[in-house]
Amino acid sequence: MIRQGVSLVLSAALTRATAGALRAKAPGGRERWERKNYAGRNVELYAGPASALAVAVAAGRVSPAAGVAVAVAGICGAYDDTAGADDARRGFRAHLRALREGEVTSGAVKLFGISAAGLVAGAFLKERPLDRLLAGVVIAGAAHFVNLVDVRPGRAAASVLALGAPGLLRAGAGAEIAATAMGAAAAVLPDDLGERAMIGDTGAHALGAALGAAVVAGNGRVGLVAHAAAVVAAAVYGDKVSETVRVLGGT
Repeated sequence: MIRQGVSLVLSAALTRATAGALRAKAPGGRERWERKNYAGRNVELYAGPASALAVAVAAGRVSPAAGVAVAVAGICGAYDDTAGADDARRGFRAHLRALREGEVTSGAVKLFGISAAGLVAGAFLKERPLDRLLAGVVIAGAAHFVNLVDVRPGRAAASVLALGAPGLLRAGAGAEIAATAMGAAAAVLPDDLGERAMIGDTGAHALGAALGAAVVAGNGRVGLVAHAAAVVAAAVYGDKVSETVRVLGGT
């Protein structure tokens, strides 16, 4: 548990320090770092890039492949946060439909970018071709799942804490990677719940990719199949997943 504790504290500290540095500098102007949430309240966006960077560094310290997957997921999420901020289309089907019509949306870039990163990471984390494919599905699917539940304050970060906690009981790289996701989630949760900040697609995808990488590093074929089935089901019923979270949020 000592290694998990170190990874958790490192990730949390990096998240807080990076968020503080971004808030102090506000690259591009403070208005670029503000957005209205679902209730029309002004929130800061520093927590997303801060958590993504912290988890990429902390997970990369354990497994470079996991760190790269987290970083790419965060970058793709950041692109969607900016280029797709005014795009009302949601879900894979909408973005794939637009792609068939010749339009490359930010959501499509995110879909293919994170999927590719998951497959590349899986190629380094697993040895057999089927396991590598399953690993890619788990990493990309977990990134998508955390983003699906990020529809109300604190839901994504709380989900990361809940889903990552069982992984801490395992030994090895999987437990350490899970701890990095949990450390960043714990660091942003108070401001997220208090509607002072939001993690956006940047943070949600990065935290989810870290959870997926933790699953891949800590499971064999049977565990990979089970988790892959779960994230694929969540993607297929994505609208229902998000709506359930909204209802639980009281609105």
